[in-house]
Amino acid sequence: MKRHKIFALILSAGLLGPVHAGDSALERDLRMAASVGDVEAVAALLDRGVDVNGVNSIGKTALMMAIESDNIEAVTLLLTRGADVNAKTHAGCTALIFAAENGHDALSALLLERGADLRARTSAGWDALTTAARYGLTDMVDQLLFKGADPNEGDKEGRTALMHAAEKGHAATVALLLQGGADHAVLDDHDASALIVAADKGHTGVIDILLDAGADINAQDIDGATALIWAVGQGHVEAAMRLIHRGADVNRPDADGVSALMEAASVRSEELVKLLLESGADAAHKSDRRVTALDIANKKRNKAVIRLLEEARAE
Repeated sequence: MKRHKIFALILSAGLLGPVHAGDSALERDLRMAASVGDVEAVAALLDRGVDVNGVNSIGKTALMMAIESDNIEAVTLLLTRGADVNAKTHAGCTALIFAAENGHDALSALLLERGADLRARTSAGWDALTTAARYGLTDMVDQLLFKGADPNEGDKEGRTALMHAAEKGHAATVALLLQGGADHAVLDDHDASALIVAADKGHTGVIDILLDAGADINAQDIDGATALIWAVGQGHVEAAMRLIHRGADVNRPDADGVSALMEAASVRSEELVKLLLESGADAAHKSDRRVTALDIANKKRNKAVIRLLEEARAE
């Protein structure tokens, strides 16, 4: 017989003494019972006066643990018995954020009916929508948008749910967020757009969706870098090809005059250098420090890249 069932029998037999305020052992039993979905044990403990909102060392309540384990009966009972739907852990997580993180749509609907705060945020500034978007949980995102979650609220770095979904490469989630009012032109604290975030990670599917929605392909971040410069600088050949095919300016430099071609030379990518040169990149361009892509290639000692750049300069 499982431990939690034995515990329920002990409770029903009255073998435990009266509960005292702050009895952490019994509060731990409540959280354990909630986590495994032992509704009888939960009810018995609450009947004996155990605090329904007692927390563990990181601030988790029985409700949160029941949410994580997707135990709807335990969640319903705890809410009925006074569980605080908007209690927060030390990191600022609420029951709704736990439901969003784990993709428990039925539980999130129940929590919202009981007054869960859509705008509650973790210490990192992530709300339930952002959390669901990061995990690519489209059904949860759809539900939260329908309930009124704001897709354009930024976290502590100014990053929106759209940017988080773009970073993780969740194309379907990105499309859903755009349909739900997410603005692809919103910038984070470094003036990076969702397109730049997607390019940095090389997510071609997300790049296409954002461009189809009207994202500025040549937008520049706080350092003047474009999506193409980011893609090239990270060595993402497919993403660079997609951006160039969609009309990216191959010669737009960043704030220091560094071009995509220079980035390609820096990452020692023969394929990217060739792609950029074939797409019209200026091999003679100099940065603000009077450095060319060939200078960078010579410093990196990449013979194949040096040859390509020397041939381009000779033409």
